[in-house]
Amino acid sequence: MLLSRFLYKEKNLEVIVRDNNVDHALRTLKKKMQREGMYREMKKRRAYEKPSEKKAREKAESVRRWRKLQRKSTRGY
Repeated sequence: MLLSRFLYKEKNLEVIVRDNNVDHALRTLKKKMQREGMYREMKKRRAYEKPSEKKAREKAESVRRWRKLQRKSTRGY
């Protein structure tokens, strides 16, 4: 666990506010956070996750990635 904390790479997101248009900058920031997966990570860290739940989630994510890869590889045929 301690090793993963040191290997975690901080993601610095920067949004430039132009012409005092804060609403547009906020929308841009939200899109960037969504793309980076920060919302998912914040939700994951909100509460303790039991080891059995973690294992089930990781298995489901693995299956989802594999199915996505299969869809991409069979598109051109």
